[in-house]
Amino acid sequence: MAGGDAAHNENVADLKLGDEFRDIHILSNAQVAVVLQVSANTAVTRDEELNDVYRQTQKYTSRFNTMTNPEKPHQEIVEELDNLQEALTTFRKETDDGLELELHSYEVAALMNLISTDSLTEEAIALIPSLSRFPEAAIEEILDLIRSTMIRIVS
Repeated sequence: MAGGDAAHNENVADLKLGDEFRDIHILSNAQVAVVLQVSANTAVTRDEELNDVYRQTQKYTSRFNTMTNPEKPHQEIVEELDNLQEALTTFRKETDDGLELELHSYEVAALMNLISTDSLTEEAIALIPSLSRFPEAAIEEILDLIRSTMIRIVS
């Protein structure tokens, strides 16, 4: 942050995230875990050593990655995650007063990271307060997208 005023205006619940979060592509833990695993496999075939930061990042993303299945090929998981991210990124819902709502990239990544197959609408709002601007039915629709992807990945 360049100025103190900008830091005071930031508020995740209101999606005031600062300029550094404008027009960026955010990856979920599951997406990062897949990228790291593929690059680790490449390093092994090239007989390259992975540094400590790399291994710690890999350990962190693996620990918090809820969308994984060691029996499925990486490409299949990548496609499922990309499809989910695309579905969430393009999700639109119109309010009763005609306002079109869409998910911020922060919300997309947070949803992919925090939501499990048994998450309820209230839990999603508690974890990601900015979702409260959506009607409950829309949040349930979002959760169903995530649940169905998670089930396809883990089964």
